[in-house]
Amino acid sequence: MANGEDSRGRDRGPFDPDRRRRGEPLLEDDSGPERDSVSLDLVYELIAGTEEDDPRRPAIYQLRRQLIDDAQRYQDTRQEIVELEGACEKLTAPANRIGVYLGSPKERIAQVVVSGSTYFSNVDPRIEMDTLRVGAQVLLNEAYVVVGDLGRTDTGSVVKVVDQLDDGRIRVGHETTGQFTVLQRGSDIGDDKVASGDEVLVDAAARVALEVFPKQEARDYFLDEVPDVSWEQVGGQDEAISAIQDAIEMPLLHPDLFERFQFTTPKGFLLYGPPGCGKTLIGKATAHNLVNKIRERTGEDIEGQFLHIKGPEILNMWLGESERKVREIFSIAREKRKQGILPFVFIDEAESVLGTRRALRSHNISNTVVPMFCAEMDGIESIDDVVIILATNRQDLIDPAILRPGRIDRKIKVNRPDESGTREIFRIYLTSDLPLDADLLARHDDDPDAAAAGLVDAVVDELYGERDDTRFLEVAMADGHRETLHRSDLVSGAIVASIVQRSKEYAIKRSVETGEEQGISFDDLRDAIEQEYTENEIFPPTDNIGDWLKLIDHDPESVVSVSPIRASKQRVRRQALRGVI
Repeated sequence: MANGEDSRGRDRGPFDPDRRRRGEPLLEDDSGPERDSVSLDLVYELIAGTEEDDPRRPAIYQLRRQLIDDAQRYQDTRQEIVELEGACEKLTAPANRIGVYLGSPKERIAQVVVSGSTYFSNVDPRIEMDTLRVGAQVLLNEAYVVVGDLGRTDTGSVVKVVDQLDDGRIRVGHETTGQFTVLQRGSDIGDDKVASGDEVLVDAAARVALEVFPKQEARDYFLDEVPDVSWEQVGGQDEAISAIQDAIEMPLLHPDLFERFQFTTPKGFLLYGPPGCGKTLIGKATAHNLVNKIRERTGEDIEGQFLHIKGPEILNMWLGESERKVREIFSIAREKRKQGILPFVFIDEAESVLGTRRALRSHNISNTVVPMFCAEMDGIESIDDVVIILATNRQDLIDPAILRPGRIDRKIKVNRPDESGTREIFRIYLTSDLPLDADLLARHDDDPDAAAAGLVDAVVDELYGERDDTRFLEVAMADGHRETLHRSDLVSGAIVASIVQRSKEYAIKRSVETGEEQGISFDDLRDAIEQEYTENEIFPPTDNIGDWLKLIDHDPESVVSVSPIRASKQRVRRQALRGVI
């Protein structure tokens, strides 16, 4: 009889009755649930106490199988209960807290801020302290032990930088409200330079600056370099250039001499005059030539920064925003000076933002922007710090507080060019290297220089000719007399440039139509003059006195009315015959 079989050769399963007599376990596999089951032991006792042919044995075997199945179900059910208890414990346990890591004052201790409160927490030994970064989110358990590193968040509030403290901390806030906060630097920022006007991303607790966003708006205020514009490119403004050089260049180039005379260097300058006469160009040339002069005198490779601001860009409908922009402009200039860069602040259309407090429509804005600008001007010692240049067409609309001595010390008028100045401007644009008309060259022995000079003389004579068809404007004065202005009375550098540009278009059009290169002729320039004064957008389309006073050199108090003289039908017909579109 084999082991595990009865006398009939039937399998007795893992039970062996001889095991009890030998003092061994009744089951071969003592690792199953049967070992701990008293009921099964009793069953095996019954089996051992009955004969093999006992009719009760099959029922006992069936009972044994049922007990084994019940024990297995019991173990499975018990395991399920344990798992459910674990899930229930997790669902009813309090949530872990999330804090912001501020630093480590000592080994395995983390300084964290949670819901506005600061804690010194232990750190789980499984977390490497070197991996924790300032500004990162950390997970804390019920005992406020740091048990996880969640990394830096990419979302949060964005605030504007006011300035950077000497120890590297960052002051943020809004000067209008007077509320400021000092932030420490996050690990991702490191030692990067943070400038006034930049924006930073802060954590939820508003303790750490996580990321820097360079100011986009301020980039529009300045050019990367001082424009490469020399005095030779400014034609017909010798008087204004001389005044600029005396007021700006001499104090910076001869500081010892001015100091001996106890001469107070000016702070700011006003360039005023009709539009298109070169105020902006003079401002750029001033910056370029002054930087070059300082380089020659000192031998230092000094750089300049030209902040070109349009007056309307400063105005903003939101309360305090216009004043903030004024502060930001001067803050940028002062910051550039600290970096060894000579800043030039050029504000074009100054009357739109610095107008008299009764001249502007937005009284609330003017009442605050002008005092803010005055306060910033008072903080500048001289042009050694910042060069301030204002440009306007209507100096009479600028607030007197801005123009008083000690702020804007020099007022330089940029007049319309006279006949000689106009000729000089034409020579800048009509050069001998341009394609010139073949007949014109033939009349000057194929000498391009002579042909270009002759063309300039002819077009200037045409432009300054005072005939009935060159009358452009009638001005009624307060004393009763009337003045008739011709085209020459409204000449500007911008108009001269546009006339030459139009003549080039005509020559190019003829070249395309004929298939041969055609040069600029006197007829092209004459037609360009007619078109320029007929279509030019700088001339107001209405009889509004305020619009025309920006263009003519008359005292606004003396002008009663302005009447433009429109182009006659004969002039339009003459242009059509010439093929001018």
